[in-house]
Amino acid sequence: MSYPRRNVGALMRQLVDADPGNPDGRSAVRYLRWLVRRSWRSVYGAILMAVLWMLCQAVVPAVVGKAIDAATDRDRRGLLIWSLALLAAGLGQAFFGVVRHRLAVVNFLAAMFRTVQVTVRQAGRLGSALPRRLDTGEVVAIGTSDIRQIGSAIDITARGTGSLIAVVAVTVILLTTSVPLGLVVVLGVPLLMAIVGLLIRPLHRLQQASRDQQGLLTGRAADLVGGLRVLRGIGGESVMGERYRAESQRLRAAGVRTAQVESLLEAAQVLLPGIFLVLVTWLGARFALGGHITVGQLVSFYAYAAFLVTPLRQLTEAIDKLTRGHVSARRVVAMLSAETDLPDPAEPLPASRLTGELADPRSGVVVRPGEVTAIVAAVPAEAAAIADRLGRYAEGGTVGGLPLSSFPLATVRERILVGDNDARLFTGPLRSDLAPHDDGRLPSALHAAAATDIVEALPDGLESEVAERGRSFSGGQQQRLRLVRALVADPDTLVLVEPTSAVDAHTEARIADRLVRERSGRTTVICTSSPLVLNRTDRVLYVEEGRVVATGTHRGLLETEPGYARTVLREDAA
Repeated sequence: MSYPRRNVGALMRQLVDADPGNPDGRSAVRYLRWLVRRSWRSVYGAILMAVLWMLCQAVVPAVVGKAIDAATDRDRRGLLIWSLALLAAGLGQAFFGVVRHRLAVVNFLAAMFRTVQVTVRQAGRLGSALPRRLDTGEVVAIGTSDIRQIGSAIDITARGTGSLIAVVAVTVILLTTSVPLGLVVVLGVPLLMAIVGLLIRPLHRLQQASRDQQGLLTGRAADLVGGLRVLRGIGGESVMGERYRAESQRLRAAGVRTAQVESLLEAAQVLLPGIFLVLVTWLGARFALGGHITVGQLVSFYAYAAFLVTPLRQLTEAIDKLTRGHVSARRVVAMLSAETDLPDPAEPLPASRLTGELADPRSGVVVRPGEVTAIVAAVPAEAAAIADRLGRYAEGGTVGGLPLSSFPLATVRERILVGDNDARLFTGPLRSDLAPHDDGRLPSALHAAAATDIVEALPDGLESEVAERGRSFSGGQQQRLRLVRALVADPDTLVLVEPTSAVDAHTEARIADRLVRERSGRTTVICTSSPLVLNRTDRVLYVEEGRVVATGTHRGLLETEPGYARTVLREDAA
């Protein structure tokens, strides 16, 4: 399975014609068709195998009836021929069934993981805009339940098509044998499908409501887990627990309403084909008693009546799974159609022009190439906002006098890396987390971030497994490991936001010395108020009320700028 290299935005322009965030049913159908086209060989192969598989089953009752008639007439040659035909049908059924199942599993997994691929790619394209566009619960629900429903929808197309062809074949066989019985099938099957169809629309609506409530509750659970320590600290655990319990009950009620309709659909899948079976059997018996059909044909009718239960149930199952897949596909399309608030320019400038001084005109910050520049703000949030603009996580930054928004976002991300304390450590081997494409910089980065002792203390060193979100490491250890990852990336411009706020003074001094040496000759911006770090930078910019009010060295600003001294030395204004 090839990874979809095309830009997700271009893909969705081909697939989606609805408003962003509000896709219609046609968009979901287009997405499912796109999945089919991406795996058309295995999908059409599975359909072909399913048709042949069901046809082999469909001809068995007719062959058995012919064999019984041959035995009744003492026709040995005919009995041998029909027995061999029955053997061939059985072997064909076994072969086609195995191949169909294998292809069906391939289609199921391909639809699932291709959906995972495009949604992960879209998450990367949205980047920092993802939390503002989608709830956490929506993303989690897509990756857990929706992908299975979409996979099942693609999988059922083969068996559904095979069942439909089998019903048509049985109808033709019965019509050639007995017109009344054939008409019962011709008229009965559409009637059964129409009755089942009456349940599909309310089921569709209830599944959509239940799915929305599930996404909301999943997001609430993620928020609770992430902020449980804070909630306990302020005594809000019981309040949030009650809210979660109330929303959980609403989800339960929505699930019960959905299950009620689903139970009716399941009952219809058993009851309606059962009634159809009784009707065909009763009519066949009357025709046999009246001499209109032979004993072998009577056996065939009984067998067909029993056989039709399977394709009819598979047809109703296909309707059910296609409905579920349609609901899930709409959620996926809603994510894929979400637009970032940091779009690429219509006519991007070449990467070669992304050179010169990096600046934030709004604050007056100017970063000279090749220097280690520090930004100190009286309000730390102002320094973080400047870092966002310098890294184009917000609009307003320039490079060489050109807006950063004039360049493709991927180019900006490649050249300018912003490392802050919101970055997460990922589950898996520590080596792949710190240096997924290690080119030899990892040892020096570990040394520069004073993180060598962290690795040495682990039982398997760099091959040790990182727990979820790095919770097995302390806050200071996580901060140092994040710094390692940023140094391994070795960008042209590195912007660090409070990189040493969680470590002790001795470790902070070591990191400050080594960091400056590690980034020697390359552009580095450090947003910090730590004197140990500031004393080792080339230039310091002091920001008040969002504007640069003083520039100089750390020691020079301590002597000439009282506001800077108060901020850095943590003194009260009095």
